[in-house]
Amino acid sequence: MSTQDVRQTVDVAVVGGGVMGAALATWLRTLDPSVSVAVLERDPTWSRASSALSAASIRQQYTQPVNIEISRQSLALLRGAADWLAVGDDRPDLGFQEDGYLYLAGVEGAQARREAHRLQCALGADVALLTPDALTERFPWLNVADVELGTLGLSGEGWFDGYRLLTALHAKAKALGASFVRGDVVAMTVEDARVRTLALSDGRQLSAGSVVNAAGPWARSVGAMAGIPLPVTASRRTVFVLECPTPLPRCPLLIDTSGFWLRPEGAYFIGGIVPVDAGDGRPLEPELDTFEEDFWPLLAHRIPAFEALRVVRAWAGYYEMNTFDHNAIVGAHPTVRNFYCMNGFSGHGMQQAPAVGRALAEQILFGEYRSLDLAPLAFERIAAGRPLPESAIIG
Repeated sequence: MSTQDVRQTVDVAVVGGGVMGAALATWLRTLDPSVSVAVLERDPTWSRASSALSAASIRQQYTQPVNIEISRQSLALLRGAADWLAVGDDRPDLGFQEDGYLYLAGVEGAQARREAHRLQCALGADVALLTPDALTERFPWLNVADVELGTLGLSGEGWFDGYRLLTALHAKAKALGASFVRGDVVAMTVEDARVRTLALSDGRQLSAGSVVNAAGPWARSVGAMAGIPLPVTASRRTVFVLECPTPLPRCPLLIDTSGFWLRPEGAYFIGGIVPVDAGDGRPLEPELDTFEEDFWPLLAHRIPAFEALRVVRAWAGYYEMNTFDHNAIVGAHPTVRNFYCMNGFSGHGMQQAPAVGRALAEQILFGEYRSLDLAPLAFERIAAGRPLPESAIIG
């Protein structure tokens, strides 16, 4: 991360250098090499960044069509990362494990899962609906006594190296000519319905033709600088690293009826549970007490082999949770005309960044979406009190 002086004026200033900001910078310079881009990041170590702490997975099992389409386009970009993110001889390998998501449903959730499955298949997702017998045949280590059905992504779902994606996006954006500057934006000047200047904590000032809020869990404070209220909180999630002596053949990313999630990670497993106290901006300390009291009993019920396990370690990160409808807020603001949002992804930002970065770059540069219509995610729905609820939120 450079500490050089910020140029006095740039075409696009991006506040936040995580995966969203880096993807946007990459696509802005890819689509128009003449546009000047400055990405402002206060913490170049990413010590608290959601991008660096993410479990980094991708799925198509959503309940809103726009999210399914975003994931389908992001999937194609992730599969082709070695080509579009290549810098010289460096062709990044994201280690994509395409082993699927498995959603389990009990009697109460079965109908909603069937409806979601119909929508996903209608939009081209490769998802199977499985009976308890079929689940047992595929996954004999799974207890399905209280399971009505499951939906399994047969292709196009899995997990990858999120940190490698983040660093590859940074390298590509820099190679294309984007500037990454260490700086903490603390104020904005808005005149005539436009952001005119950004003030940094060290006294530097920057003028920009367009300003993009890519601040992740801190999006609300950045929006407030422009007089824009955003319903986005920093919602803490704990990830546990687990060791189990019994192998679980063909284990996908499992979403339990109780809400916990689990997936393989090398020789281990990682997983999490709906937090007891997600709060807003809680310290990034793992909720270790919840494991024995809440998580382990659920794990052992669903996977009997997990009665014998060991917690290797744990970490905590933030969801940038949109408390309005658990969906992203993307696009130009309706009244502050040069202010753009890419916020509130509620746990699925890492997987959506490649496609969202491209689409928002198109809107900024050309005044319209070309590759992907993100109009359903526009800010106007927030102001109008018209939620677009995404019910398939994990953890």
